[in-house]
Amino acid sequence: MNLEHFDAIYQRAAERKGGEAQLEAMLSTPLSKEALAAIPDDRWLSAFSMKVFQSGMSWKVVRNKWSNFEELFFGFKIGPLLMLSDEQWEAKSTDKRIIRHHSKVMSIAANAQMIYEAGIAHGSFATTVANWSSDDITGLWLYLKKHGQRLGGNTGPYSLRQMGVDTFILSGDVEAYLRSYKIIEGGKDTKRSLAQCNQAFAHWQQQSGRSLTHISQIIAFSCGDNRL
Repeated sequence: MNLEHFDAIYQRAAERKGGEAQLEAMLSTPLSKEALAAIPDDRWLSAFSMKVFQSGMSWKVVRNKWSNFEELFFGFKIGPLLMLSDEQWEAKSTDKRIIRHHSKVMSIAANAQMIYEAGIAHGSFATTVANWSSDDITGLWLYLKKHGQRLGGNTGPYSLRQMGVDTFILSGDVEAYLRSYKIIEGGKDTKRSLAQCNQAFAHWQQQSGRSLTHISQIIAFSCGDNRL
């Protein structure tokens, strides 16, 4: 791959955002592996569920109703949720206190099961995530897509970023940049595209010593319509 040097990307982002200090202030820093491993299961499920409901909907509307979701779904505690019958899930999907969307509500059950099974296999879901190799972060995306429900596309990666996982995100600006250098060709979710993305971000990590999160954000700030 013929990649632009990260220093050039960084300088362009800084120029667009009013200088290096302003750019640095806009970056979000991922959590340590120890901090990630300490996050309880219910917070992972809550984050995944919120992003599932925000997909295709107003993020603000979902956030405003989230306290109702927390109450209706037992604070997203895995044990009580896994004990619900099909009839109880059906009833919850029509509760007027939340956004009534049957398949999205049922994804809560499926993703609770995913988190539970990861705990059996690896001690906890948080440990699974914390120990995932950053060189294969898209492998974690695919894990969520395969074992969870409605966590494909950008839903899984955005959920991980929200929880403090060090991951890049194929936002519109980042995807457009990567396509301009033919890092992504064809579908962005193909094995070839994801492998190329992993390789490119690993290369920029070696050049910069920065996290995947910072690199991804800096690329987004270096292009597109987000100039100050």
